[in-house]
Amino acid sequence: MNLANWLTLFRLLLVPIFTFAVLLDVPGGPYIGAVVFTIASITDGLDGYIARARKEVTRFGKLMDPIADKLLITAALLCLVQLGKVTAWPALLIIGREFAVSGLRMIAASDGIIISASKWGKVKTVSQIIMVLALLLQRPWADLFLWLTVVVTVISGVHYFLQAQDILRSSMK
Repeated sequence: MNLANWLTLFRLLLVPIFTFAVLLDVPGGPYIGAVVFTIASITDGLDGYIARARKEVTRFGKLMDPIADKLLITAALLCLVQLGKVTAWPALLIIGREFAVSGLRMIAASDGIIISASKWGKVKTVSQIIMVLALLLQRPWADLFLWLTVVVTVISGVHYFLQAQDILRSSMK
């Protein structure tokens, strides 16, 4: 186990802590949740950076890092739906895109191809982080930013599928 993998495991551990902080009726719960979500989000960028910088990229990290990311954003969206801060439609669009792109990556991986994060994917990730924090902290622009994030998320997903046409065609033979 290297530091990057420990950070990924730490992010996985933060998901239920975030969920409890946000959903349990405790004083300052949304603020505690925002802090936990921010820490988890920082580990998302940090673990990949550390793994590449130290040349310690592992199969564990390649598999678990995206799972940890998807669990964090899915948990956040489900919490926000539960709290009535987000309706089901934008949550389903965002979560659906995450599953679809993960499936695409699995198809590619079965052929030994790695689909790396694109610029659109990185913009999507940053916008989702900002969106979750804005909704948790009830910023006045949060609802508008939610829909901007949905648009960016869908564009990002379409971009991945357009770039992977050859992979998709060969997988359907």
